[in-house]
Amino acid sequence: MKRWILLACAGFLALAGCSTGDDAVAQGGTFEFVAPGGQTDIFYDPPADRGRPGPLSGPDLMDENKTISLDDFAGKVVVINVWGQWCGPCRTEITQLQKVYDATQSQGVAFLGIDVRDNNIQAPRDFIVDRGITFPSIYDPPMRTMIAFGGRYPTTVIPSTVVLDREHRVAAVFLREVLAEDLQPVVERLAAEPEPSA
Repeated sequence: MKRWILLACAGFLALAGCSTGDDAVAQGGTFEFVAPGGQTDIFYDPPADRGRPGPLSGPDLMDENKTISLDDFAGKVVVINVWGQWCGPCRTEITQLQKVYDATQSQGVAFLGIDVRDNNIQAPRDFIVDRGITFPSIYDPPMRTMIAFGGRYPTTVIPSTVVLDREHRVAAVFLREVLAEDLQPVVERLAAEPEPSA
């Protein structure tokens, strides 16, 4: 049943999002997500086909007086994960993400969570502490950050993961719970791409 709901949401967004049938539209340096035919793993290659998302910034989950921005990770591959402590698959996935983060951060890879739909901030804070998660998250209960970042990104699909290359173009999207064995090869391949020239 869960898979059918996911496919239906992705299919609806595909029909509503773009008449060309492509899996993403990059116009004027922007990125508008469209899920082709209900796919849950989407890759944008070659790099010239990758679009740039909108701005990404918001309050740090663990310190609301601090703002986290995608600009804080200039020149790094960035894995963005949309999660909520109320989400069952997120509970399994978060430790998988930490595993990939530990294995790849020395290669110029950063991870950034976006905690959504958690109105009581203490619940996601406890979730992070209890699981020993060391990468930061933006606290975004109303999903404003994610909407600004992704345009037509399917905000109903949680968890989901977006992988940006070193130029912060969208290189891959996972509209499902992701395992370390799925994510790590993608991240390592992107980390091995040439760094952007200054």
